[in-house]
Amino acid sequence: MEHRTVGRTGIKVSPLCLGTMSFGGIADKETSIAMFNRAREAGVNFFDTADIYNDGRAEEILGECIEGSRDDIVLTSKVNNPTSERINDRGLSRRHILEGVEDSLSRLDTEYLDFYFCHHFDSKTDIKVTLEAMDDLVKQGKILHPGVSNWAAWQIEKALGVSAEKQLARFEIIQPMYNLAKRQAEVEILPMAQEENLGVITYSPLGGGLLTGKYTKDNKPEVGRLVEDESYIERYGEDIYYDIAEKFAAHARERGISPATLAVAWVKSHPSVTAPIIGARNVNQLEDSLAAMKVNMTTEWRKEVSEISITPPPPTDRSEETE
Repeated sequence: MEHRTVGRTGIKVSPLCLGTMSFGGIADKETSIAMFNRAREAGVNFFDTADIYNDGRAEEILGECIEGSRDDIVLTSKVNNPTSERINDRGLSRRHILEGVEDSLSRLDTEYLDFYFCHHFDSKTDIKVTLEAMDDLVKQGKILHPGVSNWAAWQIEKALGVSAEKQLARFEIIQPMYNLAKRQAEVEILPMAQEENLGVITYSPLGGGLLTGKYTKDNKPEVGRLVEDESYIERYGEDIYYDIAEKFAAHARERGISPATLAVAWVKSHPSVTAPIIGARNVNQLEDSLAAMKVNMTTEWRKEVSEISITPPPPTDRSEETE
């Protein structure tokens, strides 16, 4: 099976990463374990979680899943979001990072994390403070490499500059949102990752279910994140996204492939992407995403699919000038 190297770290991972946001939530423990086992059976060795997923329950279940196979997998978690009502149990302060990693390691029942993400940017904490805390975790062997999720390109570059200047462990992996309906990452984040040789694991390849082929502008879901979660309603609520979803589903069916499979395969085919993060509420739902592992998308096919959606504008207005 194909394996990909995460940036310059030398760590090799499967071309898909299983996300565990559903573990202990919409997927009960038994279902979560079944999804983990199915992913391992398919060749997945890369698993992503976070301290806030279902109040830590996702980490606990994943910890049980990896018992006896920790040396065979690559594991991530995240820190930043509030983990309690206490005022300091949030953000990227040294205090919260040091406490957060201990809690995650305990729930996962592991001695170290391969990658530890700053889940969001913290404008109230000096980047140097955050980077020094992460560097200490590397030196202590509690994490191998720090990373960031949901940061802008300029924020990541600023951090890389500070790391280089202060000789601190730098971010080696990023986790942006990326799918056919939401392609903003193509403008600066993915080119930056390629230039800096950063690993990239992207989340939401199915657009919260939008790109599964189930929905059109005239047939929107009655339940689920697209109508129940305010962030998803704001993100995908406009009719244009359902137009994209309808055209995309028609293209997939013409090709004889599941829309969900094609959506993941399209993300996987971007040259900057190490592995899309897939997730599901049950094993049956997971199968279509796992099938993307066997899809090798040509440059021409990727271009054809890309033309279904809106290509984001370039980072500058001088697009008429080329080298």
